[in-house]
Amino acid sequence: QVQLVESGGGLVQAGGSLRLSCASSRSIFSINAMGWYRQAPGKQRELVARMRSGDRRDYADSVKGRFTISSDNAKNTVYLQMNSLKPEDTGVYYCNARLIYVQGEYDYWGQGTQVTVSS
Repeated sequence: QVQLVESGGGLVQAGGSLRLSCASSRSIFSINAMGWYRQAPGKQRELVARMRSGDRRDYADSVKGRFTISSDNAKNTVYLQMNSLKPEDTGVYYCNARLIYVQGEYDYWGQGTQVTVSS
């Protein structure tokens, strides 16, 4: 199992920056994929950015060039640096860890952190 604790959300004006952190209870070397998802009011949860085995990174088209996902392996922490924030980036951001076994995939989620971007 994996416990995830997020931090770093808050209120920021459009054009500003925030950095989210996600601390994992398990070595991130042993996790197949870690990423950030967000959910805006009335909308489905969507992928924002993800790191996968082999140092592959995926980004939603809407955040490419503005957001960067990174990790500090010694701290078992994944970060999401968010620059040039827009009001449409508002939502609850969730950290995700995915473990892949022969018998299936298992997703673990943090409690979420609110990001609000004012216009």
